[in-house]
Amino acid sequence: MSFYPPQVSEKFHAPKNVGAAFESNAVGASATFVCGAVLRFTLRIDRQTKKIQEVKFVTSGCGYLIAAADALAEKIAGKSLTELHSLDKRVLEFAIESELGEFSEHRKHCLELATDTLQSALADFRRLQIEEFAGEKALICTCFGVSEETIENLIAEKSLATIEEVTDICSAGGGCGSCQPLIQEILDTAAHII
Repeated sequence: MSFYPPQVSEKFHAPKNVGAAFESNAVGASATFVCGAVLRFTLRIDRQTKKIQEVKFVTSGCGYLIAAADALAEKIAGKSLTELHSLDKRVLEFAIESELGEFSEHRKHCLELATDTLQSALADFRRLQIEEFAGEKALICTCFGVSEETIENLIAEKSLATIEEVTDICSAGGGCGSCQPLIQEILDTAAHII
């Protein structure tokens, strides 16, 4: 008889994503004071397509945390950053529980640690994008490394009028979504010039 529910036990005994991602370019680590567990995600994200090619984790946590991290790694591997639009923690936690069963109240911190650590890794990737940017104008979309100058040029050349049109052409605004108000300002400014 297992200490864990069947789905959690299965993941705990045979996790598929343990280790470190080969040539990772996104690393996130976090811990919880509830039980003292530490979790670290490493991701390899293609810099051009922004597709998550590999996700791995290591942890000092229990079977619930191992199962949650493994399930989350499987859910995001192969996805592009645009498919993870906004990365709502509740949606990710629901997806994990849909696969593993509902976590009891005293195990919810395992879900939170998994999603917090993933968000930390993706923030690390965004930081890398910003550091690599060497343009003259401000970087508007950090998820996809798109500058203000690029967006202005595309709007002028292709007569773009909406955020969706900009996103379709250069992906700006299609990741976390935090740059969409800035893109709208650029569109509004361009509309006054025309």
